[in-house]
Amino acid sequence: MINLPRLREYVRNQLTEDRNVKSIRARGESIEDALRQASIELGCPVKKIEYEIIEMGSKGTFGLGKKAWIILAYETVPEAKLPGFDEEDLDSLGFDTEIPIEIERRPGEVFVRLTADGVFLKVTRPVGSEVRATERMVLELLSLRGVTDYNRSLVARALKQADGEYIRIGDFDYNPANQSTLSVDISDQEMKAYMIISRPGPGGTDLSPEEIKALLRNNGLTYGLSDEKIQYFIDYPHYNEKILVAEGTEPLNGRDARIIYNFTTDHSQVRLKEKNGRVDFKELNLVENVEAGQLVARKIPPEEGIKGFSVLGKALPAKSGKNVELDIGKNVKLAEDGLTVIATINGQVLLSAGKINVEPIYTVPGDVNFKTGNILFLGTVIVKGNVEDGFTVKAAGNIEIMGSVGKCVLDAEGEVIVHQGILGKNGGHVRAGINVVAKFIEHARVESEENVIVSDGIIHSFVDANKRIICQGKRASIVGGRLRAAEEINAKTLGSVAGTETILETGFDPKRKERILKLMDKKREIEKQLEEKELSIKTLENLKKVQKKLPEEKANFLQELHEQRVQILGELDEINKECAEINEYLASLTTKGKVSASDRVFPGVKIFIKNENLIVRNEFKKITFFLEGKEVRMTKYEPLDEEFIRS
Repeated sequence: MINLPRLREYVRNQLTEDRNVKSIRARGESIEDALRQASIELGCPVKKIEYEIIEMGSKGTFGLGKKAWIILAYETVPEAKLPGFDEEDLDSLGFDTEIPIEIERRPGEVFVRLTADGVFLKVTRPVGSEVRATERMVLELLSLRGVTDYNRSLVARALKQADGEYIRIGDFDYNPANQSTLSVDISDQEMKAYMIISRPGPGGTDLSPEEIKALLRNNGLTYGLSDEKIQYFIDYPHYNEKILVAEGTEPLNGRDARIIYNFTTDHSQVRLKEKNGRVDFKELNLVENVEAGQLVARKIPPEEGIKGFSVLGKALPAKSGKNVELDIGKNVKLAEDGLTVIATINGQVLLSAGKINVEPIYTVPGDVNFKTGNILFLGTVIVKGNVEDGFTVKAAGNIEIMGSVGKCVLDAEGEVIVHQGILGKNGGHVRAGINVVAKFIEHARVESEENVIVSDGIIHSFVDANKRIICQGKRASIVGGRLRAAEEINAKTLGSVAGTETILETGFDPKRKERILKLMDKKREIEKQLEEKELSIKTLENLKKVQKKLPEEKANFLQELHEQRVQILGELDEINKECAEINEYLASLTTKGKVSASDRVFPGVKIFIKNENLIVRNEFKKITFFLEGKEVRMTKYEPLDEEFIRS
């Protein structure tokens, strides 16, 4: 059992001991070279090595006076902690808390060495034990070595101090013939070397670390000598046994060059996304978009091999890594470093025949369905088939559908072109940053920043265009729904024989008109909230006049009501400002707006031009409606501009 201060001291000591045991000396032409060498010898990555500079290197002058860097390197030791405890847990126990822990137990030890300078004794303290070294232990060792002439007082002092340092305690009859001898055994193709040291006879001396190293070098060992193992033998000699004392370093072949792609190159495995805890099988992520200037791939050059060494100092050559070519295709370029591939346009990045390409057009060979999933692309999307119900196609360029469109979402920054028709089923939504062009539109919501152009007809749909809605062809008619265009609505037939309600609005910006309607609804809602707050404030203030002072809870509530009233008034002010800006813009529009029918207009059609309206109650042929003053009037049909005439 130990207390917390002793525990912390023990952990620190253990870390220090670990560091010392695992440290090695490494040399190189630079610190980096020395660290690489240390990495090989320690068997750990460079990033896990800490080091101290023993000797600074120098490049010299014209190759003269060149000096290697020498470092003491050791593997980083993670901070020791007791299992299940962190530092805060230990602190919370208090300094007097007793914590059981397993600690290495070692009694005091005695070491005797005989050298040409005399008899030397070393005594160590016990670790985790109360068993100290005794004089009897010293006498037994001295007797085994044939030593009789020694100073007992020095022996007693060494036993008392037990400082782990050798001290001279006497002399002996030196006999050079009985000195230890050393032999070397080299194996594993000169990658390992063992030393065998004989036991010294009577009067023979022990080999010192320097003598052992000198003898090893005389036997040709110049690389990989282990100072730790030599020192361990000095303290704990094992005579006439093979002791591994040196190890060579295997050559480390350089890593081959490789290319890191910042996109998926293998689409054989589909990555599915979860939405609200369920897998969304429409989000297959088959298209990988990149933007111009984006890094799409990077080449890691081949690495040079690191040569190894045998224990005899023989260099073992290493192979350098193989190079690979960085092939680039369309719409990509190499950066100045020659290793980085950058996209030059927005589009789909892909690897084709080993080349990196960015395609501005994404083509779906068939239908958009569960096989393709939803599509999001930073270029133009071309669909050879149909877009099935429930799917989404979004593009930063154009969207062109060769077939038809169901109850789905199409959203393009450019044009949306549907070669067949849009069958929205009261749920489809199409938006274009330029024009929407289709054969027909039925039960759909369509928005265009410029024009909506249809050849067959628009049926029971909501269509907004910031310029024109054009419906011209053999069967071109607009029946039902609500259509809004800033400049003109033009069709062959408006309404139907059955008198279907068809609302046509022109002469204003439909988006801003819709925005102002939403703002007015929000304003009415906020004004209602304001009325309720002011009523509550008035009630509490009347109560305050009667009671002179409100209870704390009601006083706080009154304060909250005042703060909420200020906030509501601020919101109302913002809404009024935005409404005023929109009304000012709408009033400034020079677009007159008109509605035209090249064949006929049926009763049930409601025409709104700016703020005026007209309900058609009779059938008219070849007619154009326009605004004159504050009245919607009629005139002879005004044909379309040439650019909008389509067969």
